[in-house]
Amino acid sequence: MNWDIVEGNWKQLKGAAQEKWGELTNDELDQAEGKREKLIGLVQEKYGQTRDDAERAVDDFYRDHT
Repeated sequence: MNWDIVEGNWKQLKGAAQEKWGELTNDELDQAEGKREKLIGLVQEKYGQTRDDAERAVDDFYRDHT
């Protein structure tokens, strides 16, 4: 999985991330900078998910937008 694609297009993909994870603020998404680990941590924290569930959700997002 080449996460660099998401990082490089984060400004464009941030809106899609906001739609998927509406509880994440613009500031939080800006801080994530499209980085996989940061996004997993945010999703895990905001939604009370396990690490595995958050990873799956973020990886699904990647597949849907690349």
